[in-house]
Amino acid sequence: MDELTSSPVVAVPDEPRKRSGNAWKWVLALLLLTAVAVFFWWASHRAPAGANAVDPSRQLDTQIESLMHSVTQIRGGTDTLRARLDDGDKVDKSMREQLLGLSERTRLLEDAIANLSSKRLSGHDVLALDEAELLLTLGGERFNLFRDPAGAIAAYRAADTALAEVEDAAFSTVRQSINAEIVSLNGLQAADPGMVVAQIDQLRSHLAQLPTTKRLTETADAKSDSRLMRVLGGFVQVHRDDDAHKLAAVTDASLARELATLDLRDAQAAALARDASRYSTALAAVKSQIAAAFDPSSADVSSALAQVDTLASAQLAPTAPSILGASLKELRNLRASHALRASSGTAIPSEALKAEGEQK
Repeated sequence: MDELTSSPVVAVPDEPRKRSGNAWKWVLALLLLTAVAVFFWWASHRAPAGANAVDPSRQLDTQIESLMHSVTQIRGGTDTLRARLDDGDKVDKSMREQLLGLSERTRLLEDAIANLSSKRLSGHDVLALDEAELLLTLGGERFNLFRDPAGAIAAYRAADTALAEVEDAAFSTVRQSINAEIVSLNGLQAADPGMVVAQIDQLRSHLAQLPTTKRLTETADAKSDSRLMRVLGGFVQVHRDDDAHKLAAVTDASLARELATLDLRDAQAAALARDASRYSTALAAVKSQIAAAFDPSSADVSSALAQVDTLASAQLAPTAPSILGASLKELRNLRASHALRASSGTAIPSEALKAEGEQK
């Protein structure tokens, strides 16, 4: 039994088991090698990705740092904008103050211009009213002194032009009165002094052609015969008639013509001065001299006498119309009323002023 127990009966079946165990070892080794190779292959391919991969905490830190940097930049930009806004507010405030100052200066300037304009208008009106009053006074005195309707009309029209420049409408009634006076002056039948002077010159030139009377011719012949009378007659002549013009006319024809010429010149001066009484006296003297010294039966003498009568009928000094001077009184009343209103500060209606001017 010891030989049975020590015999290699069990050794025969152990060889295939050893072979199968070695095969599995090789399989396991191969698998292990394969696994190691696969691991190294995986590790070789995953290593760069893993190197490039960022830790989430580090990524968050990076994002936080970038956000903080952005916030810092935004805060700096905000501070810059706030500073600019503050500067803009200061500029706006200064500009607002300047605008307020300019508006105040503009208001003061407008007030000053308005005051200056009112003063200018009032001064302009005063000058225009003074001019109109002066012209109306000159026109009235022109007619009263020289009886010259044309000159008075020219002065009244100039006064109307001056009143047209007055801004105050209350003085328009004065212009109506001026137009009424101009119409009344135009209606006067007044002779033109220039035409009268020309007619007198024509009559004066005809005096040399008038024939003398027969008695004057005989007296002249008698004087020419007596040498003593020719010598003494130029110095001493005695007459019993008081009319010196008639005595001279019947004594000397040349002296009569000279006296008539002088009277005609006096009539011309009176016509230019519109002195009606002096003009009539001079023409009456001319007519008496022509009738006494020249032949009344002559056609030239009759024509000269008729011309003298025509000249004597000329109306040099027409009667002043009743309305003359009304515009001057109305203008003075209106100016006095305006001066009273300016001094007292009370308003006077224009209708009341007009009624007051019409009553005065």
